[in-house]
Amino acid sequence: MREALFVKQNSDKWKQYEHSLQANPDEIANQFIEITNDLAYARTFYPNSKTAAYLNGLASKLHQSVYKNKKESTNRFTHFWKTELPLLFFTYKKQIHYAFIFFIISCLIGLLSAKYDDTFVRLIMGDAYVNMTNENIAKGDPFGVYKSENQFLMFLKIGSNNIYVALYTFVLGILFSFGSIISLFRNGIMLGSFQYFFFSKGLGVKSVLVIWIHGTLEISAIVLAGAAGLVLGNSFLFPKTYTRKVSVLRGAKDGLKIVVGLVPIFIVAAFFESFVTRYTEMPLVISLLILLSSAAFIIWYVIIYPIQLSKKVIN
Repeated sequence: MREALFVKQNSDKWKQYEHSLQANPDEIANQFIEITNDLAYARTFYPNSKTAAYLNGLASKLHQSVYKNKKESTNRFTHFWKTELPLLFFTYKKQIHYAFIFFIISCLIGLLSAKYDDTFVRLIMGDAYVNMTNENIAKGDPFGVYKSENQFLMFLKIGSNNIYVALYTFVLGILFSFGSIISLFRNGIMLGSFQYFFFSKGLGVKSVLVIWIHGTLEISAIVLAGAAGLVLGNSFLFPKTYTRKVSVLRGAKDGLKIVVGLVPIFIVAAFFESFVTRYTEMPLVISLLILLSSAAFIIWYVIIYPIQLSKKVIN
């Protein structure tokens, strides 16, 4: 790789590290490892260059900072949610965009398939679910499924299942990212056909006001889990200046952090689905308040806040 390209690919990262010497000790240690890898590469291919000299100086600063702040920070937990996770969202914004696009396309496929094939919804959702929902519609309670189980048991089952799906979607990323894309497609097709089913029954708006009380957080988190899988898969496919082993370990670590960061979102979504969604006749203003607040939180925490935070780190 030519030196100019090497610098272009990594200059933003180096500037960020140079301005984050007071960050969490664990994060500084990770940065030190990355910089020493870059330094080793520069010394191998550009031994007497300014790039090698710059990286050597930056590695020295990080080394001093690591040992000066060796004691574990007492607010490690707060730092993860306030700084580390949002910066991961910013760092891997392309993977998040791609995961969102894949998911939307799959939703449209599911919607169109359900529209032009009367048997598709039964194929995807199962005869038992469709028959039960049709019976509930006939009774005047189309969303009765959310009232049919003990609230606490429902909370445990839904929360654990969604966390499992997120981990599963992430781990599948090791299959050259293709595995995570397949998982996103599967979930998107289910959502598209599921949502069309209610629209075809004249219950489209009502279904949005009921189902998306919990679905806003739940579906957003599934998409982010898919993005974590792309982080893992792309680390193997595109190691850049790292060895493939180092790149995969880095991708696995960052992707897993994203998935772990989604756990509270899944818990809140499961709480809404188990304890709130069952009140299908709640006032419109309350339903909209929960739905829009959830959407606003996701947009702020995943997109807006990470951009603001990254600017502070670089500056």
